[in-house]
Amino acid sequence: MPDTKWTSPFAYKTFILFCLVAAVTLIGTPLFGFLYGYTLFDWVVFGFLYIVTGMGITVGYHRLISHRSFECHPWVKAILLIAGGWALQNSALRWCSDHIRHHARTDQEEDPYNAQKGFWHSHCGWLFVNTPHRTENYERQLRKDPMIMWQHRNYHAIVISGLAFPLILGFLHGGIQGAIGCFMLAGMFRMFMVLNSTFAINSLCHMYGTQPHGNGDSSRDSWLISLVSFGEGYHNYHHTYARDYRNGPQWYNFDPSKWIIYSLSLFGLATNLRRLDPTVFAE
Repeated sequence: MPDTKWTSPFAYKTFILFCLVAAVTLIGTPLFGFLYGYTLFDWVVFGFLYIVTGMGITVGYHRLISHRSFECHPWVKAILLIAGGWALQNSALRWCSDHIRHHARTDQEEDPYNAQKGFWHSHCGWLFVNTPHRTENYERQLRKDPMIMWQHRNYHAIVISGLAFPLILGFLHGGIQGAIGCFMLAGMFRMFMVLNSTFAINSLCHMYGTQPHGNGDSSRDSWLISLVSFGEGYHNYHHTYARDYRNGPQWYNFDPSKWIIYSLSLFGLATNLRRLDPTVFAE
């Protein structure tokens, strides 16, 4: 059944939040850097959180929860859910149900980031539309998972903690100025960059690149996008074998997410790693 809570076609709250993040990032971050500069500590925290939150999306939201390409220890799952929440890309319940719908209805009207509607729609414009196509069917299995529902209920607190983390680290390292600098670079700018690395998969990887694994939809492989998205750029392969824990199947493909998953399996923290499985998601 359709989710009847949508009353307006324009998601103005999401739009305002997006504009706020973009404004603080694109104006505030360079302005602070020009006036005060950023320290090596700020850049280290930025790099650390970029990797942690990016992996929270790629390993956690995408490969673990959306596609169930592997199973893992509960505390690993909890860490991935918190890290994914720090990326400000919605709760796992919402993100993953949208992504499952994308695979089930690629390039169709129900596809949330339908690339046939143009670059800006698939990149970020879809976020500002309260779609009638978000139905219970795509959330039903996810809602059975108590950990996913815990993260959904506490999503806003998790987002705040993700912004408070660099703020506190910066304060401990350099006082008020250090707190502002670390917050701007490792908080806001990092968040903006992770958001756009994910957006690029939805837009660029459905418009530019190669289709070595099939042309049944618009998905494409781009090794260049993989460099900033932890291996997610091998998107044509992913659409062909949706539940494969690898997006880049060859040893030389840059896919840090598959390396993390495989490494976890060596320590018994990840099991049932799937390969060459075309299933969108398991019932």
